Amino acid sequence: MKLFDLHGKTALVTGGGRGIGKSIALALAEAGANVAVTSRTENELKNVADEISAFSRKSYYSPVDVRDKKSITAFVEEVVAQEGKIDILVNGAGTNRRLPFLEITEDDWDFVMDINLKSVLFTTQAVIPYMKKNKYGKIINIASLTSEIGFNNMTIYGASKGGVAQITKALAVEFANDGIYTNAVGPGYFKTEMTKVLFEDQEKVDWMLSRIPLNRIGNVEDLQGTAVFLASDASNYLTGQTIYVDGGWLIS
Repeated sequence: MKLFDLHGKTALVTGGGRGIGKSIALALAEAGANVAVTSRTENELKNVADEISAFSRKSYYSPVDVRDKKSITAFVEEVVAQEGKIDILVNGAGTNRRLPFLEITEDDWDFVMDINLKSVLFTTQAVIPYMKKNKYGKIINIASLTSEIGFNNMTIYGASKGGVAQITKALAVEFANDGIYTNAVGPGYFKTEMTKVLFEDQEKVDWMLSRIPLNRIGNVEDLQGTAVFLASDASNYLTGQTIYVDGGWLIS
């Protein structure tokens, strides 16, 4: 369907080497976009770039630490030099340190905040001037259930993802007249490399399932349709929103 067609678009996905970022990068490529991916691990990125190329799309990758403003800006400039633009930005880089509140150190706080929240600022700052020049852009941030509700041992992560939801709203308002749409996806519990330890505890899994009306844990492929929707013209009257892809957890 043409509304969801991304042919001719160029996307940049941070955290694109695995998990949610990888799944979204592949979905955008399948929908027609050329895709640049970045994360910390070059081998993972090369594999993703090869999968993107299998869709007959152009792919770019670079092992970038998204906490480093100079590095992310350099990669953005490299992609623009090749493609002339970036139409879609997915701020997918993320991490977590699950700790009781009283055990959180300054290093723990800075590490999670820098990757989950500060990187959104730096990467978006690097990309938006090109979107403004073209009067078009789709920004997709990755929020979380913890943007809305509290969980034990998730203080830093929840604070960072609450910030992601708020920066999404601020960007939507500030750049609305520049043709730039900013929304977020809020995943529930998904099986990824970052969360796999949780699924080794059957009691924890049973607790999750008891709160999910659809009665199953999410797979990263469950996020692909929402991401393509937000990246495409099908969402051209939607901005500043967080769409929760959580099997119904929040509304239950």
